[in-house]
Amino acid sequence: MPEHTPDISETGRCTECNGADSLLATLVGSGVEVCFANPGTSEMHFVSALDRIPGMRGVLCLFEGVATGAADGYARMTGKPACTLLHLGPGFANGMANLHNARKGSSPVVNIVGDHATYHVRFDAPLTSNVEGFAEAISHWVRRPRSSRTVAVDAAEAVRAARMSPGQVATLILPADTAWLPAERPAPALEIPGPAPVFPDAVEAAARALTNGKKTAILMRGSVLHGEGLNAAGCVAAKTGATLFCDTFTTRMRSGAGAPVVERLPYRGKHVLARLDEFEQLLLVGGEPPVSFFAYPGQESWLTPPHCAILTLAHPAEDGNTALLDLAAAVSASPDCVLYPLDPPALPGDGPLTAEAAMRTVAALLPDDAVIADEGITSSLPHANMLATAAPHDYLSLTGGAIGSILPLSTGAAVGAPDRKVVCLVGDGSAMYTVQALWTQARENLDVVTVVYANRSYAVLNHELKLVRAASTGDKALSLLDLHDPALDWVRIAEGMGVEAVRAETTKSFADALRSALSAKGPRLIEAVI
Repeated sequence: MPEHTPDISETGRCTECNGADSLLATLVGSGVEVCFANPGTSEMHFVSALDRIPGMRGVLCLFEGVATGAADGYARMTGKPACTLLHLGPGFANGMANLHNARKGSSPVVNIVGDHATYHVRFDAPLTSNVEGFAEAISHWVRRPRSSRTVAVDAAEAVRAARMSPGQVATLILPADTAWLPAERPAPALEIPGPAPVFPDAVEAAARALTNGKKTAILMRGSVLHGEGLNAAGCVAAKTGATLFCDTFTTRMRSGAGAPVVERLPYRGKHVLARLDEFEQLLLVGGEPPVSFFAYPGQESWLTPPHCAILTLAHPAEDGNTALLDLAAAVSASPDCVLYPLDPPALPGDGPLTAEAAMRTVAALLPDDAVIADEGITSSLPHANMLATAAPHDYLSLTGGAIGSILPLSTGAAVGAPDRKVVCLVGDGSAMYTVQALWTQARENLDVVTVVYANRSYAVLNHELKLVRAASTGDKALSLLDLHDPALDWVRIAEGMGVEAVRAETTKSFADALRSALSAKGPRLIEAVI
């Protein structure tokens, strides 16, 4: 095949393109600036186009689950999509778990999935698969271009689909010949509609409910947890006596000093029911009523008490931020409402390191405007309330429950917010799912401090084994939840991927290691033996 050299205008848009050129130029023109990639043969023309079409940063990931998780983290911090570059059906399947998390978190993501050339599919080559079936299982929008001349238009529509409120997963399946054959010029960016406005009736109904004397809980999800509506919600609560809640796991929440008091719902369903039992009304902003993470014998799945009426201020695709501002005005809430003060906890005394002491240390030393990405689960979740009076920060967590998201998520967050320190809290079991993210952090010199809680166990599953009333908790069963024999050596694992690392077994050594990591630039890892 002859070498192809497109005509590139001064604006960076090609005028004589193949499909890959027109695709890449369209993505850049539509505001997509980063590609988290794990390419193969079918994607080589896209890879080649990176040298010809300016404006796209390519970030190599050594596993597709890192690419998709990084795209999720990037979207959470920027509000706009990155693209992923994945290799046929198996490559897409490798990335599906973290696309599930992105979908549950309403993160905008554009997947570019290479496939066999259109004429090659009939031969059923080894990598032939039902790519559409994989994509449709996890994407809101899926398309396969009919020819190289429709690639650009399809790409523009993929970006628009991803950016539809509150955020969607869009997947464009790119047959190899549609990438190398001649194409039309890049397509212009399409207009992205904003979130739907909330009807005034919904604001009026919420205002009446908040002033009817009944005890009210307000459950918030989505962009209101870090947007301009968050402070308005705090002022509404201060005026009416309502209590603000968020889910156990949130896509992104503004937290720490200067944020309003928002209580995290407990993880266990029975504890959610107990906490909400005192409320007579539940007002939803950006989400649905809470449900149990799993079904458990003898326990409820629906977690709103029967006596608690459910009202909706804003649905997920609606403008919850403006609705909260309007609600604050409707109840005559003062703009000077109660916010968390800056009052980080004191450092713990010296002694053996515990999960509680580790989180206390993180909260005490956290710098201003950091980003915390948390998948410590049993080690971090019980102590996350210590962050409430820490320095102002954004808090990201595991939205879809598919563990192994947080190392990639912190990677993407660092790409999307390069001027902010990212602190990643992760259990050793979770970290092994996508450990390759450390290599990408080293390669890109990303400013991420990773704390690995090394308890040598899938600790949460030891609890689950009992809660589901499994018949056996003997040695064979427990061995499947244990990470000893051999124990993971996180210092050597990290250093083998180019990340400087230390091990901490006491509170003092952990504090010293964290101070050092926070004062430096670039990726660091601390193995916190608890």
